[in-house]
Amino acid sequence: MQAVIFDWAGTMVDYGCFAPLNVFMEVFRKREIAITIEEARAPMGLLKRDHIRAILQTERVVGLWQERYGRLPNEDDIDELYADFEPMLLAIVHEYAEPIPGAIDLTNRLRERGIRLGSTTGYTAEMMAIVTKEAAKRGYAPDHLVTPNEVPAGRPYPWMIYQNAMALNVYPMHNLVKVGDTTSDIQEGVNAGVWTVGVVKGSSELGMSEAEVQIAAPDILQKRMELVKATFLAQGAHYIIDSIGELDTVIDQINQRIERGERP
Repeated sequence: MQAVIFDWAGTMVDYGCFAPLNVFMEVFRKREIAITIEEARAPMGLLKRDHIRAILQTERVVGLWQERYGRLPNEDDIDELYADFEPMLLAIVHEYAEPIPGAIDLTNRLRERGIRLGSTTGYTAEMMAIVTKEAAKRGYAPDHLVTPNEVPAGRPYPWMIYQNAMALNVYPMHNLVKVGDTTSDIQEGVNAGVWTVGVVKGSSELGMSEAEVQIAAPDILQKRMELVKATFLAQGAHYIIDSIGELDTVIDQINQRIERGERP
């Protein structure tokens, strides 16, 4: 294994991926459309304008929009929602760059093994300029970042992973691992032809804060985690880990499979 491509929010920083969630809820509320947390989270990991489009395509939200405005949502509505979304997120995203427990120690261990660290995101370059600066202050700074601005399309397309591979000089693609916390992360990795790992705790898919995870009844937490794992597996994930700090053991297993001639 030569490189790991990490997602950002919900994988390495912003436990529970709450920064974009809160803003998505607010921009729809301003239009008098009460979307649910589940509707706001479902497309998480996509480029944020694509995320808004995906919410507007859900059957219930289409019905609410038609009831409120007497017509179907259109591209102008997406533009207007995103015009609200971007400045609101830029104003708060610096508060959501705290590394997830275990993330920094993991990156130190990977670097000791000579493994390069790439990253992809659903945030724009302008958003990531803030996140990377704040995360670096807290000890997390991967070797490379690709945002959707730099490629023809964001997730689930594989282009950001390919750009990372070129920048990190890693080939063939089976020498890469993609790690993420959303279905679009898993799809991105599968589409790129790399080993793909879903992480559960801290993920947008689980949708719980660190405090909520700590106080949750073990049986209830386990049931919720199993649902997340099933979702990731259905999207084609090769491995699922409970927490980001467990990635080392997966890399060891992948190395053994590569030595046997197996490919993702």
